[in-house]
Amino acid sequence: MRKFIDENYKLFIDGKWVDGGGKKFETHCPANGELLATCAEADKGDVDRAVSAAWRAFETWKDVSPQERQRILLKIADLMEANAEKLAMVETFDNGKPIRETRAIDVPLSIDHFRYFAGVVRAEEGQATMIDKDTMSLILREPIGVVGQIIPWNFPLTMAAWKLAPALAAGDCVVIKPSSATPLSILELAKLLAEVLPPGVVNVVTGRGSTTGNYILEHPDFRKLAFTGSTEVGYSIAEAAAKKIIPSTLELGGKSANIFFPDCPWEKAIEGLQIGILFNQGQVCCAGSRVFVHEAIYDKFLKEAIAAFERVKVGMPWEESTQMGSQINEAQVEKILSYVEVGKKEGAKVATGGYRLTEHGLDKGCFIAPTIFTDVDNKMRIAQEEIFGPVVCFIKFKDEAEVIKMANDSEYGLGGAVWTKDINRAIRVARAVETGRMWVNTYNSLPAHAPFGGYKKSGIGRETHKMMLEHYTQKKNIFISLSEGKVGLY
Repeated sequence: MRKFIDENYKLFIDGKWVDGGGKKFETHCPANGELLATCAEADKGDVDRAVSAAWRAFETWKDVSPQERQRILLKIADLMEANAEKLAMVETFDNGKPIRETRAIDVPLSIDHFRYFAGVVRAEEGQATMIDKDTMSLILREPIGVVGQIIPWNFPLTMAAWKLAPALAAGDCVVIKPSSATPLSILELAKLLAEVLPPGVVNVVTGRGSTTGNYILEHPDFRKLAFTGSTEVGYSIAEAAAKKIIPSTLELGGKSANIFFPDCPWEKAIEGLQIGILFNQGQVCCAGSRVFVHEAIYDKFLKEAIAAFERVKVGMPWEESTQMGSQINEAQVEKILSYVEVGKKEGAKVATGGYRLTEHGLDKGCFIAPTIFTDVDNKMRIAQEEIFGPVVCFIKFKDEAEVIKMANDSEYGLGGAVWTKDINRAIRVARAVETGRMWVNTYNSLPAHAPFGGYKKSGIGRETHKMMLEHYTQKKNIFISLSEGKVGLY
């Protein structure tokens, strides 16, 4: 572990590693409680310095050619690829997710986002329109300025890539704050960014949300805020942006519907159920935490799902055979187990799981058994509130109309899936469910070139896809009169 992680980390401001003015904090491996590193906390003055450095850098970065920005983004991707194993191990130790996920998904997906936006930046075009024979209108995109970005703990590296890549492609400068629970992979990424980016273009300030995070929200000089995390915190981000009359991009919570019809591709569907709720230990905003199964296959599907859940190997995340790792911390374990008790009191039954795992050397970590609730009513709290763990609610349905109604009976609308071989049904249901991303016969596929974001209380704006440049730029209209003559009003 030590060969991948430093004992101490500082703030990265204006291209330099500097001490923070706040109280230092520690980060521990959630799988065994081992101390990983001590990190600096940015105080108000540190955030001020980071924002000032970003604005100084913006004066030249905004005019860097698309060709040069493309070259830099590709170089970042190359450096990440050269350091892929280190980034994967750091993410696994700090977050608790299995190494097979960080190697195969988190790190490659992060790299691909930089490469994708390197291509996007060269493909952007303005617009010229003749208003009439003597008047031309030009529409250009210009960088928005300095952006504040706050990253969650569940996918630190990937969420950083989702936000940094389009911002840099657009010509913006950034002050980014990783979660205090999982800051290490972003700090390691900053070492790579320092090799290719001019000082101040990206600044990394670490610290708690209640201190450093609030300093970012309160700072008057950001031109945009971007956040991924809970809907509860999302309210604060939206409020802070509104007070400054600046835009915000919010990717928030979810309670997504995973819908299985009788003609679903059976084995793929069982795995899709698992991918939907067990990937990253269920700590996924678009997790398929409500499973709707048609009554014709409910009993058989449930039986095989229980067997599949009980076969999952939960273990130390750095072991290659581990299929599900540790929850992020003790507080998350307590939250998940409290929801298990809530479900029982509401009348739901635990078909499998519902307890903490402590055997086979897991007693010092934060491990939860994969859990299935049955006899669930969609109005129950466990079916309406985001648990953020490997806990799924099985709900039976009779027909298409009923399942669409139940799927939409939620304040969230981030993800979801429908499993069927009937393409007409698949499209009907996908269109009818009120959600920003609907998968068909797959789950949790998140490529760079498909937009991702929420309906309702699951967020504002989109992540990924070339449309992200719209979030990180502002439109300028240049209105040109080609006539030599006067208008004639005066």
